[in-house]
Amino acid sequence: MTAQVGVVEEAPSRSTDETALPAISTAGLTKRFPGGQVAVNGLDLLVPQGAIYGFLGPNGSGKTTTIRILLGLVAATSGTHELLGQSMPREGAGVLPRVGALVEGPAFHPYLNGRDNLLRLDAADRTVAGKQARARVERALEAVGLTAAATKRYRKYSLGMRQRLGLAAALMRPRELLILDEPTNGLDPQGTREVRHLLREACEQGSTVFVSSHLLSEVDQICTDVGVMSRGSLVFQGSLPELRAAAGVRVRVETSRPEAAAEVLVRLGTGRPEVQAGSVIAPLGAVASERVTAELVARDIDVRQLIVESPGLEDMFVALTGEGFDVDE
Repeated sequence: MTAQVGVVEEAPSRSTDETALPAISTAGLTKRFPGGQVAVNGLDLLVPQGAIYGFLGPNGSGKTTTIRILLGLVAATSGTHELLGQSMPREGAGVLPRVGALVEGPAFHPYLNGRDNLLRLDAADRTVAGKQARARVERALEAVGLTAAATKRYRKYSLGMRQRLGLAAALMRPRELLILDEPTNGLDPQGTREVRHLLREACEQGSTVFVSSHLLSEVDQICTDVGVMSRGSLVFQGSLPELRAAAGVRVRVETSRPEAAAEVLVRLGTGRPEVQAGSVIAPLGAVASERVTAELVARDIDVRQLIVESPGLEDMFVALTGEGFDVDE
């Protein structure tokens, strides 16, 4: 008999003033399209300042529509929302210059090169000094690894390069809030790692980062807090440790008598067992794994292996949404 214990990687820590206004808050946010389709249904988001907040859900779950509403690109059917403590869209002119965003893939002038596209964007921003424009653009290009391609026309950029240029646009100046829709879309593994570094660095420098994704491995490595969308509704919101705690740990017993082992687990007070061929699985709850082992042996039930499992992110999200997620890049 062997025993194995699942190890859970600790989520990144969040340093924030708990008394501060949230970076993003919504109340009953709803978007209903003509024909009755509800893309966002009664959303109550609360994104703390200083967080890297992963906004998760399968494709079509309402993530991008929510982001478009937050930024004032689409009007909500009902409900309210605030960015950085300011009501949107009423206070948009004052708050949006403090927000960097990447939504549904970047759009630039195809006949301009990367550098000139960023310079054009910078010239439209009346809240920054024009004298430092080129320095801002060069720093942003370097940060996303596009310096060598700065003179290449945008229409010749690959999908990954276009995504990098969109990130550069969001990062040209310090932002209090970054709202990024699938920022690693089209990037190779190296580019994905670089984006992770950029987001951590932005957070360390005082930005709150709100990032939508369907890649669970990315969320697990960079996010402090998560919100999970399914069919337009928010089905979970909290920190990654809170999500894992809510899911709980399970015990798996591999035995030739799974039905008898299930009866023992029920008497011990575990959660409802699931009997499979050659094994039984149950939420462990407050029952010690050593007690499970002792009771099974005392009742002469063979135990080939007893494993204490912490559920993986894939298991937790499938349980919440009933749909699959992409686990890797």
